[in-house]
Amino acid sequence: MKELEPFNYPENATCIAGVDEVGRGPLVGAVVTAAVILDPNNPIEGLTDSKKLTDKKREKLFVEIQEKALAWSLGRCEADEIDQLNILQATMVAMQRAVAGLPVTPDYVLVDGNRTPDFGIAAHAVVKGDLRVAEISAASIIAKVTRDREMDELDKAFPQYGFAKHKGYPTKVHMEALEAHGAIDEHRRSFKPVKRALGLE
Repeated sequence: MKELEPFNYPENATCIAGVDEVGRGPLVGAVVTAAVILDPNNPIEGLTDSKKLTDKKREKLFVEIQEKALAWSLGRCEADEIDQLNILQATMVAMQRAVAGLPVTPDYVLVDGNRTPDFGIAAHAVVKGDLRVAEISAASIIAKVTRDREMDELDKAFPQYGFAKHKGYPTKVHMEALEAHGAIDEHRRSFKPVKRALGLE
C-alpha cells in the first residue's frame, strides 16, 4: 500500500481544529461530529483513524484526548433532523455545531473528507485526514467512542435489534430485526432500507 502524502499544515495558522464525523452510514441514531484542538506542548502518542484502533485503545485515547487537548467539542444531528435535511447537509450542520461549541476559537479548521461547511473561519478539507492529520484523528476517536456508547445504550433499551454489535449499520441482523419488529423513533425514516421495512416505498 502506498504511503499517504504527509499533510502540509497552513503556514500562518496557530490554532488548528480538526473535525471528523461518525455515523453517516447507519440507519439509526445521530450523526456525531467532534472538533479537537490539540496542545503542541502536550503530545498524544498513537493517534490515527479511529476505525484502525481496537475498542480498548480507542477508549484509552478518548480519555487522554479529553485530558490533554486544548479544547474539544461535540456536534450532532438527530435522526429527525437527518430526515429533514438529508445526511450530507446534516453532517455539515453537525460539524458547524462542533466547531461553534469549542471553548477556544481556532484560526483554521481541517475537516476529514472532500468538503467543508462554512465555519466563518478559514477551512480546508483533507482526504484521508483521519490518517494524516493528528487533530482529525483525535476528532474521529472522540466522535466514534461517543456514538458507539450511544449505540450500546440504545441496545440496552431495544436488545432485539443488536445495536451494540452493528452500531446501527445496515447489516443482515439489523435488516432482519427491522422487518420483524419495525422501526423505533431513532431510526432514520428517509433511508431506503428503513422505508422499505416500514412499507413506505
